[in-house]
Amino acid sequence: MVTQMTPAEAHAYCTQKTKESGSNFYHSFFFLPRPRREAMYTIYTFCRELDDTVDHPPRGIDPHDQLAQWRQEITAVYHGTPRYPVTISLADHVRTFGVPQAYLEELTAGMEMDLTIRRYATFDDLYLYGYRVAAVVGLICLNVFETTTPRAQDYAINLGMAFQLTNIMRDVGSDADRDRIYVPQEDLARFDYSEQQMLAKTYSPQFIRLMEFQAARARDYYQKAQAVYATLSSTTRQSLLSAEIMRAIYFSLLTRIEKARFDVFSSRVRVPPSLCILKALMTWARLSLSNHSARESSRGGTAS
Repeated sequence: MVTQMTPAEAHAYCTQKTKESGSNFYHSFFFLPRPRREAMYTIYTFCRELDDTVDHPPRGIDPHDQLAQWRQEITAVYHGTPRYPVTISLADHVRTFGVPQAYLEELTAGMEMDLTIRRYATFDDLYLYGYRVAAVVGLICLNVFETTTPRAQDYAINLGMAFQLTNIMRDVGSDADRDRIYVPQEDLARFDYSEQQMLAKTYSPQFIRLMEFQAARARDYYQKAQAVYATLSSTTRQSLLSAEIMRAIYFSLLTRIEKARFDVFSSRVRVPPSLCILKALMTWARLSLSNHSARESSRGGTAS
């Protein structure tokens, strides 16, 4: 007889999985209250396990069949009894934070694109993929942060796209090993860098110019997110502390890729854990000081 995990056991499973992952995301959750932190661990684990279904399916298992099972689990999260540890935990959190089922289904559709699409002709084509696998995750997180205003959603979408474009730059080598090229074909042609060169991991002046163009596009999305963030209320900005920590860490990753002159084939560019922690503390201090100043200014205005 199989005994199903309790929600508490499932939460512990997701927490452990996130800690073991070594992901940059882990450092952005430190300052959240425990219920939200556990929800973020669960969301991360769900994304990771869904991704592994596509990228690392067990031998002899059809990933299409596994994704179909994941879809059944998502339905069970909202309308039944889920069976997987991560979906048991997820069911508890989606009730608490009101995460729409459509977001999880959209995320799954994005992961499924990797099973059938290995090239993107234009950036407009790539945008749908980036929206589904990254921007939608940001929208899910807004529910956990309890900040779902339209402007906050604009922030999350732009930031999610910035993260995905940064990931694409970092991972062009490992993606080539899977015969996947996420850099749009129109960009390859523009900089006279062939698909065959990408698959052979050819580091050349053409590749550097190609990646400079990708970096500029990523920077544009970081700037769009920052511009929206600046228009938000101090209360909303404070609720987005984890997202801002992740923005600082991922922007640091982009900067390190640029400083390496885009030599992402010879070794994986990383942000050291010590720097992630420093970025988290600096972001927390910046937002704390900003909120303190806003409160003092408000008091001054009331007194006058």
